[in-house]
Amino acid sequence: MHILADENIPLLDAFFAPHATLERLPGRAFDHAAVSRADALLVRSITPVDEALLKDSPVRFVGTCTIGTDHLDLDYLDRTGIRWSNAPGCNARGVVDWVLGALLAMADWAGTELSSRTYGIVGAGQVGGRLAAVLRGLGWTVLVCDPPRQAAEGGDFYRLDELIERCDVLCLHTPLIRDGDHRTLHLFDAARLARLRPGTWLLNACRGEVVDNVALRALLAGGAAVAVALDVWEGEPGIDPELATLCRIATPHIAGHSLEGKWRGTAQIYQAFCAWAGVTPRLTLAELLPPQHLERLVFGEEVSEATAFKRICRAVYDPRDDDAALRATLGLPALARAQAFDALRKGYPMRREIPGLVLEGAGVARLASALGCDWRHGDGS
Repeated sequence: MHILADENIPLLDAFFAPHATLERLPGRAFDHAAVSRADALLVRSITPVDEALLKDSPVRFVGTCTIGTDHLDLDYLDRTGIRWSNAPGCNARGVVDWVLGALLAMADWAGTELSSRTYGIVGAGQVGGRLAAVLRGLGWTVLVCDPPRQAAEGGDFYRLDELIERCDVLCLHTPLIRDGDHRTLHLFDAARLARLRPGTWLLNACRGEVVDNVALRALLAGGAAVAVALDVWEGEPGIDPELATLCRIATPHIAGHSLEGKWRGTAQIYQAFCAWAGVTPRLTLAELLPPQHLERLVFGEEVSEATAFKRICRAVYDPRDDDAALRATLGLPALARAQAFDALRKGYPMRREIPGLVLEGAGVARLASALGCDWRHGDGS
């Protein structure tokens, strides 16, 4: 069996080499000629997989190490009997950590307390659902909009217009849906962006096309009192440098790039591949994960919850580092800037997730519960 894989997918040898011959290519370099050699494809979000790529090829399995599937033509795959699998939830926690870090950075800039704001989460899937649970666990006010889930389940959801009217912070975590009743392509178009209240924070870590980037640039360039944090962009990797300059936080599509998130995606696709190929899995993710580089944070009784929250999040991840790295590329010529965007993603340093920490101290029990960390009282218990 021959597998064609994105060269940036981790653990390819550990998981797949015992079962097949591996060929690696950059994700943007997949073409019909390369695919014609493959029985299976392993991709990420930067590789469109459709009839133009796959027609008359021997490919019978496509695995994407991502939550989203908008880069896959699922109708074509289903119609032609090609098995496909994604990795739901694989990097959701990494995205939550990015959001928490971005919120802290924006709070520092605005001189405000995060607990005083009202949060609107658009999309309550793997990422949005986890984020809502964390923020509610912290005791913060959270409103959630998810029309497909509301139609299917009912429950305590709000209309998007209500979120825009009532929320100080809007966090976008929808899939990219190009057509239909629940279309999210340019969900935040010029008209909706113009309705954002002064002082609103807008964070997008789902898909760049959910926000009309041209309209957003015009809004910010016109002096609107809206603060924006973007991890995803229209036209990646050739992003709009003027828009990036106008953002408070601008990062190169790395929100979900935690070590656990990337490795978990490969592990989930490996399980799906083994089921398709009829082979027994030989490894689990737990057997491969390295020890935590930071295992424990100890807090004294006098620490405030707000201070402890900031210390915990930033001890694990601070998106201002990624923001600085991206801004350093914005003055490059267009081609070099696009290449630098991809290079920042390809060479991304190891980053772990907040739930890997143990928190110790009587005053951080609620934080530990909300953030998913183990907790110790501080007296040995």
